[in-house]
Amino acid sequence: MIMTEPQHTPRKATPLQVVKAVLSAFIGIRRRAAHEHDAVTITPLQVIVTGVIAAAVFVFSLVMLVRYITSS
Repeated sequence: MIMTEPQHTPRKATPLQVVKAVLSAFIGIRRRAAHEHDAVTITPLQVIVTGVIAAAVFVFSLVMLVRYITSS
């Protein structure tokens, strides 16, 4: 009889985990390989939506910073 471990399906990523993954990709930091029990599934839709929101916040912040500096 061959004993195999039950297949563990990765759990879905929380919004905070998705934000961390996208922000680390923005600045080019990558974690070492995660442990098997820490694996989560991030869907492409989560990455796209979070990336667009993060890019919009970044651009808005730069515009506000430039306006603040040039108005002084």
